[in-house]
Amino acid sequence: MKHLTIIVATDQQGGIGIDNTLPWKLPEDLAHFKRLTTGHPIIMGRKTFDSIGRPLPNRRNIVITRNSEWRHDGVEAVGSIEAALALLAGEEAYVIGGAEIYRQSLVLATRLIVTEIAAAYDCDAFFPAIDHAIWQETARVAHVSEKSGLAYAFVTLERRAGSEQPAVTPQ
Repeated sequence: MKHLTIIVATDQQGGIGIDNTLPWKLPEDLAHFKRLTTGHPIIMGRKTFDSIGRPLPNRRNIVITRNSEWRHDGVEAVGSIEAALALLAGEEAYVIGGAEIYRQSLVLATRLIVTEIAAAYDCDAFFPAIDHAIWQETARVAHVSEKSGLAYAFVTLERRAGSEQPAVTPQ
């Protein structure tokens, strides 16, 4: 695999959502997400797909679900992160959520792209704690939203040398 990148927005407490929705309005983050993921496969859980409501255009949409009968037009359904990766034949891919899929893919990822939002929200879903012994920050660009005044930063973290992810065995 070339790269498996996790892309996520979190609040100050690692919150990523509540009731399957984003608790904040940050159009700049959505544009950042679109710019980075367009043209690449995206991997998500079924609840994340349901919250979006449709396949995202100009991306190969892969949904992980425990329900082997689940189908949706424009989506490839698989039963695990390993099965999703087996479909990709070395393509760069982005994991876009939710919390359980992030947890399962963190050990396999080579890069994290995190939008750190400088506020706390009432969340019921959280991103796993980032172990800085494994992940090294390589870029940080701070912004303030023109629309909301909300401070945030786009942060890139790369897996440190010597903490390589295990080989993925297709199922």
